[in-house]
Amino acid sequence: MQLPIVSLPRAVPLQRQRQPKENIPQTLSEREQIRNGLRDYVAINKAVPPLSFTDLRAHAERYVEQEGLDPIYTDYVGVLLNSEVWRDRLASVPYERRLLLLPKCLRIEDQCPAPFDEFGLLCKQCGLCSIQDLQEEAERLGYAVLVAEGSALVMAIIETGKIDAIVGVSCLSVLEKSFPYMEAAAIPGVAIPLLQDDCKDVTVDLDWVWEVLHLTSDDRTHRLNLDALREEVKCWFTAASLDELMGPAGSETERQARAWLAKDGKRWRPFLVACVWKAAQEDPDLEIPTSVKKAAIAVECFHKASLAHDDIEDDDDYRYGEATLHHEHGVPVALNLGDLLLGDGYRLILECDLPGDQRVAMAQAAAAGHRTLSLGQGAELNWTRNPQPLDTLKVIDIFRQKTSPAFEVALQLGAALADVSPEEAEVISRYSEALGIAYQIRDDIDDLQDDESPNDLIALRPSLPLAILFDRTKAKPDDRKLVEKAWRRESSAEEIEQLNSMIEEYDVVTRCQVLQESYKEQAVQCLGELENASLKGLLRRVVSKIFSIDVKDWCSEFEARNAPGSQTGASTVG
Repeated sequence: MQLPIVSLPRAVPLQRQRQPKENIPQTLSEREQIRNGLRDYVAINKAVPPLSFTDLRAHAERYVEQEGLDPIYTDYVGVLLNSEVWRDRLASVPYERRLLLLPKCLRIEDQCPAPFDEFGLLCKQCGLCSIQDLQEEAERLGYAVLVAEGSALVMAIIETGKIDAIVGVSCLSVLEKSFPYMEAAAIPGVAIPLLQDDCKDVTVDLDWVWEVLHLTSDDRTHRLNLDALREEVKCWFTAASLDELMGPAGSETERQARAWLAKDGKRWRPFLVACVWKAAQEDPDLEIPTSVKKAAIAVECFHKASLAHDDIEDDDDYRYGEATLHHEHGVPVALNLGDLLLGDGYRLILECDLPGDQRVAMAQAAAAGHRTLSLGQGAELNWTRNPQPLDTLKVIDIFRQKTSPAFEVALQLGAALADVSPEEAEVISRYSEALGIAYQIRDDIDDLQDDESPNDLIALRPSLPLAILFDRTKAKPDDRKLVEKAWRRESSAEEIEQLNSMIEEYDVVTRCQVLQESYKEQAVQCLGELENASLKGLLRRVVSKIFSIDVKDWCSEFEARNAPGSQTGASTVG
């Protein structure tokens, strides 16, 4: 099998992951839920900044009681609530009139080479921590940046009259001490609390910092609740909604196909269709029209068809924790149901109430994605006829063909619905490719850790963990022979167990996570070329939403991988 050699993106630094303090919610999903809830609370209660400490405390206590939260989170809620009341004002301030204040304790203290002056830390851009990336991006936008603590310094800068808003990252205790100064100055400020307050090697929700950093009133979607949008999209896949949008299921075959379409799933692809359409609307609260819903369902039809066929080709027994379609109905029926869903997908696109050229663009995007996916699956199937070890680059290229097209079809259908420019569509294409690869890497990691997921090692098919394990066993011939045997699909059950142990021994999951983060970063970097602030902001938030998982105990390799002298491309693997 001949596959093009591709380069891997630059590895990017990740922060160490540590448990948050007990007065901060432990999981990312809990913290996001509070943030989203506070947006609704502020809108309903029409809280107007600046709030006095007494008013802020009263609002925080009321919200904690209203939501049934542990009172220990009251201070955390207060900081987030104060940031939320200033959010729209901050968004209206030009980037060049803002200050980003970062704490020096974000650095890796034992390894940081940066000196200090009277204004704080002077970053040496060594790549060991997140300070470099945040500072570079903020300065690119036009921010003034300080890596320092101290309310006196901040007030001195405010008094120069050159700063009209502050984005601050700090521990809860410092944020509480700074509140009187910020209130007195009545300056818009959004604060992101650190997850620890022990002043060394601390961590922060980086995606949250990134989102606030790019906050602008030009982005009409900056208040859009993505969780609510995703729930709305999921509602389109109830039996009643599918009958309304696709027409009644008039035969047993149609009912079987609809049941498979309605099966559990994350619905990321139809969600992406809705997101791109939303980004193009002057009013983000505009009701989603039937054409958008039909296009979103079409994307899921394509996806579910590919899963039905893929499960047959890989002979998988389970999907979503239940029997796969061919195990439930037999291979001939499953093949036919997959074909029916493909036809339904194209039918729904052509039924969209849009100008002809937009429908043609959507059909072309779907056909191109379908073709690329089939080529990727074909490459994998041809490999099974003469299985040999694949290096990491070749496995990544299979991901590029098998997984990325589904994301691109979803985003390009949304782009056609929104009538975006050809230049924006090209950026979306590159974004889709990187996002799809990152998603598939995450899926490979999940396969190793989730008993309900199809396991690539047991199925003996190409996977990134197996490719990395092959790369990492070069110096140990016995281990390498065992991995080669797995690639040739000759491993026994006992040898599969040995491979699982070797994956842990060679720290393969960490390397997979590094590559996942690299492709996520590549997707984000593509967005820098978009001029549409709403589309740019929304797609950036989509990356955070899709990958919003809590990962604990990542090793220090994450900080070291971008140290000076590290090489890009293939040398980042293995």
